[in-house]
Amino acid sequence: MTPTTAAKPTQPTQPTAASQSLTQAEQLRRSPAVQGAISAIVSELRARQSKINDVRGPLNPAMAQSYQQFLESITDARGRALLYPYIGSGLGNGPWVELADGSVKLDMITGIGVQFFGHSEPDLVQTALEAATGDVVMQGHLQANEDAFRFAETLLEQAKRCSRLAHVFLCNSGVMANENALKVCFQKHAPASRVIAFADCFMGRSWSMAQIGDSAANRQGIPLNTLVDYVPFFNAAAAKQAGGDKSGATRAIDAAVKRLREYIDRYPQQHGCFIFELVQGEGGFNTAPPAFFKELMTVCREAGIAVWVDEVQTFGRTPSMFAFESMGLGDFVDVSCVGKMTQVCAALYTADYNPKAGLLGATFLGSTEAARVGRRVVERLRDGDYYGPRGRIARHHEAFVKQVRALAAKHPEWFPASPDVDDIAGGTGGMMRFTPFGGKKDAVTKLCRVLFDKGLIAFYCGHGPYHIRMLPPLGVLEESIWPKVFSLIEAGMSACVSSEK
Repeated sequence: MTPTTAAKPTQPTQPTAASQSLTQAEQLRRSPAVQGAISAIVSELRARQSKINDVRGPLNPAMAQSYQQFLESITDARGRALLYPYIGSGLGNGPWVELADGSVKLDMITGIGVQFFGHSEPDLVQTALEAATGDVVMQGHLQANEDAFRFAETLLEQAKRCSRLAHVFLCNSGVMANENALKVCFQKHAPASRVIAFADCFMGRSWSMAQIGDSAANRQGIPLNTLVDYVPFFNAAAAKQAGGDKSGATRAIDAAVKRLREYIDRYPQQHGCFIFELVQGEGGFNTAPPAFFKELMTVCREAGIAVWVDEVQTFGRTPSMFAFESMGLGDFVDVSCVGKMTQVCAALYTADYNPKAGLLGATFLGSTEAARVGRRVVERLRDGDYYGPRGRIARHHEAFVKQVRALAAKHPEWFPASPDVDDIAGGTGGMMRFTPFGGKKDAVTKLCRVLFDKGLIAFYCGHGPYHIRMLPPLGVLEESIWPKVFSLIEAGMSACVSSEK
C-alpha cells in the first residue's frame, strides 16, 4: 500500500490592516470557504424542495409501515398519542411540508403560528447556517453573544415606534415571557396579589399561567394559588343581537367596564395587572373594537393597574406589526410579550416597570440560530409589504374571507345559522377562522382530523362556538393558493357529512 502523506500545516497569513480590526469569529463567517459551503447547501436545498409542491401520500408501503411503527414508539415514550400523526422529514417548501413517510401536506397552522415564513425558507436557512458557525448552541443571560443583543435591539426598535416600551428581556418560550411579565407587574405594584384577565383567555401551561387561563382542563389537579378576576370579552354575536353594531357595542363596553370597576371596588389596590389579549387565540380568534380596550385601559390607568398586552400569538399578524399599534393603544401599554414567529420570545416593559436586579434571570434565553433567525424575521417584517390596508396580510385575509363565503354559498347546509356565530368568517389579518357546522365541537374537531388526512393541516379554537383556525405562512404564501386550500376543505367537509349519513 502506498503510505499516506501527512498534509503540511497551513501557514498563517500575515495580518492585514483590515483583518486586525476583525475578530477571528468574524473572519470565520466571512471566509470564502464558509460562505461557499453555505451557498452550496442552500442551492441543494432549493433543488430538493422544488419537488415538494403538492399534496401526496407516502412514497411507498414500506415507508408507510415504518412511519406507523415510529408513531407507536412515540406513543409509548410520551404515554399519549400525538394529536396529529405528524413527524416531519426536515424539509419543506413554503406552505408545503414533507413528513417522514414522504407524504406532503399543505400547512396552514405552522406549528400554531411559529413558521410565518413556512418550511425551509432559503433566506432563513442561510441565516441559521451562518449562525451555526457560532461557538455555542444555546445562549444565556450570564453569557450571551452579539446575536442575542442584536435581536433584542431590532425588536425593541420596532416597539418604540408605537409605544412607551423601553426595555426587553429575552427567554426561550412564550409562557416564560408571560411569567416574566407577571413578575414585573407584581413587583411594581407590591403587595398586590390579584390579576384581571378576560374570560376565555389562554396564557400558557406553566403553573401560574394555567391558573390565569380560563380553561378548567388546563389546571385540573393543580393547587390554585393565583387570584384571578375575569372580565367578559367583547361578544360580537351578542352585540349584534342587542340592537345593531353601534348600540350593541356600547352596551358590551359598558358591561365590561362595570365589571372591572366592581373588581377594583371589591379589592382596592390589590390588582397587579390586567392582561389584554387584543385578539384571543385559543379563545376563538375573538377581537373587539379599539374603543372596548381603550375604555378598560383608561380605568386601569386611573386605578394604577398595569396594562399588559399579550402579543405572543398576535405579533406580526395584524394589520400592523403589533396589535396594539393597529388599534392605536400603544400609549397605554406598560408591559407586552411577543413570541412564536420571533423564535426567541421576550417580555418588553416601560422604564417605569424596569425591574430590580434579581427578579428576572435564566440559564437559557434561546439558541444562537433562533436569535439570528428571529432578528431576520423582524427585519423582513419591517422592510416588507406586509402591513397597512392593502398590505400582504390584509390581502390574504380578504382572499380567505372570499373563499369562505363562496363555499358557504355553494353548500349553505354546511354553515347553519347559529345565535352564537356573528360571522362564519372571522379573525383578523393572519389570524383566520371560519365556523362550519354551527360551531359544534365534535363536528369541528372531526373536520380537523379529516382535513389532515386529506392533506391540509389546520386546527381549532374557541369554547363554543368552535372554529377552524388557520395561522398560514403569510411570509411566503401566494394569494393564488387559496382556491387549492378550499378545494381540500370542501373535500374534507363533504367526507364529514357523508360519514354521518
